Amino acid sequence: MNDLMEELKQHIIQALKLKTVKPENIDPDAPLFGGGLGLDSIDALELVVMLERHYGIKIEEMEAARAAFASLRAMARFVTEKRVA
Repeated sequence: MNDLMEELKQHIIQALKLKTVKPENIDPDAPLFGGGLGLDSIDALELVVMLERHYGIKIEEMEAARAAFASLRAMARFVTEKRVA
């Protein structure tokens, strides 16, 4: 799962154009929204698109998105469970 988290860090940085954020500065257990990276609702939409594009995952329920985007580690677990091979 560590490889997946590193991959997700790169995708998040690229998708959200976080030019000042380095992968090693993203804490896998920090909240992505509010604290942590301080993402907002527009960023959430970009993350949904990123997950669909790179992993074939469609998120249609707000509750699923909220759980998946709790932290980088939560997102990696979500991708592991839902990804389309």
